[in-house]
Amino acid sequence: MKTKDNKIDWLITILPLLVVSGLSCLFFVYPEQSNRILSKIRFVFGDTLGTYYLIIGLGVFIFSLYLAGSKYGGIVLGEKGEKPKYTFFQWGSMMFTCGLAADILFYSFSEWIMYATDPHIAALGSIQEWAGVYPLFHWSFIPWAFYLVLAVAFGFMLHVRKKTRKRFSEACRPVLGTYTDGLWGRCIDLLAVFALLAGTATTFSVATPLMSSIVCELFGIEVSRISITILILLITWMVYTYSLLQGFEGIRLLANICIFMFFGLLAYIIFFSGKGQYILDTGVESFGRMIQNFIGLATFTDPNRNTGFPQNWTIYYWAYWMVWCVAAPFFIGSISHGRTITQTILGGYLFGVGSTVISFVILGNYSMGLQTQGIYDFVSLYKSNGDLYNVIVIILKTLPYSEFVMLIVLVTMIAFYATSFDSIAFTASCYSYRELNEKVQPHKSVQFIWCILLIMLPIALVFSESSMSNLQTVSIVAAFPIGFVMLIIMYSFVKDAEALLDSK
Repeated sequence: MKTKDNKIDWLITILPLLVVSGLSCLFFVYPEQSNRILSKIRFVFGDTLGTYYLIIGLGVFIFSLYLAGSKYGGIVLGEKGEKPKYTFFQWGSMMFTCGLAADILFYSFSEWIMYATDPHIAALGSIQEWAGVYPLFHWSFIPWAFYLVLAVAFGFMLHVRKKTRKRFSEACRPVLGTYTDGLWGRCIDLLAVFALLAGTATTFSVATPLMSSIVCELFGIEVSRISITILILLITWMVYTYSLLQGFEGIRLLANICIFMFFGLLAYIIFFSGKGQYILDTGVESFGRMIQNFIGLATFTDPNRNTGFPQNWTIYYWAYWMVWCVAAPFFIGSISHGRTITQTILGGYLFGVGSTVISFVILGNYSMGLQTQGIYDFVSLYKSNGDLYNVIVIILKTLPYSEFVMLIVLVTMIAFYATSFDSIAFTASCYSYRELNEKVQPHKSVQFIWCILLIMLPIALVFSESSMSNLQTVSIVAAFPIGFVMLIIMYSFVKDAEALLDSK
């Protein structure tokens, strides 16, 4: 169904386009200066104000458990007695693949290596004991709590209150009241859009070079990685743009393909790599250590900055997930029609956290087993050249039928990207409308504009050869104001849900 042009909010649509275009030009023209400025900004938000992100992370996780077990848990995201539209597997597949982009494969293979070279791990103990713990912590309960709490709030807004304004600001209406329609609401929506673009830029810029490295290895291409990366970005953009324009059916089909390839890759490694027992033993031990030390990990601030570990990693991850909260929870809330709040939260933890943990346990522990058993020294290789993408290719080459495995990894990453950015572009397109009924889709031309917007900044960041730290800065800065908005949304949801229960 098409919408009328007079419902389009041109400020929300055009202003981000102009700002992103301007930033992209700056990264292209002044790459070195841009990186220096990003480094300074990173210090202010990630170091000086870093504890702010940690407090919000732990608070949202505790709040998610409260919601699941409270009187609000029985509220159906839809009409009373309504059944879920999707099966648990279909719902979980779309939630998982749209909530996590291809960077889960990049980090699953390599994150323990980055921690193994950090002095904080050496202070805690051995690589075997702690390098596998932090990946599970950084990608499990607190990050998914961000998604699920907001997904419940947005699902309540869309399916129970039948709101037609699919925006961050509308979720704040129970608290802001008429201010939602004024300057405050506009500011919130603009912050949300810029956070969305920042999260997209970080994700594409971090993981896509791995795809280019695999292509170079498979086909013997020797052109620069930057050129190949930009080419892959454009190819992936065409895939996710085509899928998006097919609507929800295209997204669902792509999610199913992605999830089967993803779990097929995990099954191949666990059964045919020769490291199955080590993978499972280390995974169980690391998960148990993470649970035992959960509160300590979540509140570690390193006050004396002995290693700066939380500033370099934990704070970045919470910020990274917070900026993705602009899109992923909206999508999860949309597909959760007919589920109760308890089902959405606990089901999200079961499928989302479960799948994420399995990925890190299998992909990460395979290579860590080769390291700790003295077969390969990936840590020294990373220290010597700092090229993590090349290290991952070497890890893949140690597997049986490595060329086939690399091809599967490449296709799976493209599918992950396409599915994730379909949901992001769809959500962003909704921001372009002042009102959009539940059964009305954004116009395809508007969706196409957002497809272009989402690809511009990642290409600029890749071109400027930004460091990992500077790529993280983009998310950390954008997440700072989003944290305040998230708190308003949580309070608004409780206030609105309480009013619903009182009226019955």
